[in-house]
Amino acid sequence: MDLGISGRTAIVCASSKGLGRACALALAQEGVNVVINARTAADVSRTAEEIRDLTGVSVTEVVADITTPAGRAALLTAAPTPDILVNNAGGPGPGDFRDWDEAVWQDAINANMITPILLIKATIDGMIARRFGRIVNITSRSVKTPLPALGLSNGARAGLTGFVAGLSRQVAAHNVVINNLLPGPFETDRIRTSAAREAGKSGLSLDQIMAKRAAEIPVGRLGQPDEFGKACAFLCSSHAEFIIGQNLLLDGGGFASTI
Repeated sequence: MDLGISGRTAIVCASSKGLGRACALALAQEGVNVVINARTAADVSRTAEEIRDLTGVSVTEVVADITTPAGRAALLTAAPTPDILVNNAGGPGPGDFRDWDEAVWQDAINANMITPILLIKATIDGMIARRFGRIVNITSRSVKTPLPALGLSNGARAGLTGFVAGLSRQVAAHNVVINNLLPGPFETDRIRTSAAREAGKSGLSLDQIMAKRAAEIPVGRLGQPDEFGKACAFLCSSHAEFIIGQNLLLDGGGFASTI
């Protein structure tokens, strides 16, 4: 299927590794010129070179922390009029809410709610004027099924979801489409780090913990980043105009619900 977005420009946040990288690569494979970003120059440079070699599209590298005003400014300077925006940022760590002071909450809300809202604010009017825009926010399955140890993520990402639910309906008539992608357990560095932490506490090996987690998923395996990237690319496509304000859960069937 031709997604109808070849030649467009996309900003993909936090895209040197993991799900962000997968989204940038999937868009590039559709002929989209991508602006990628991360805080570590070596990671950004390596990923940019890989995407160029695989796809031949223009890849712009921005080394910046998007959770800061300076970082967002750098990204928008590189691509002031993007057609596509993929919001992404590392999720806050686990813990007990009794241990989190106000500063910890502010950091989580800034990274996972305020930063994507500010990037939407900076780009959406241009999308409206050009009568094409696609915004995908990478959130978490915790929006659908709160995870006990991830209270920071539960709260901050739910706030972004509520904001998007309203805004997406306001701009839909201008062919500006906003949706959210909710990842479950995907095979990324983040899940390996979490599994290693669990292995250290349980006495089991890392491979045993990874196998245990895979067995808990109805499809019997962890998700692969390229699967996630392709879902993102479709939501950014010309065929997604009738999909408005939705929360697409990619978790291998882990969340059990009739509706």
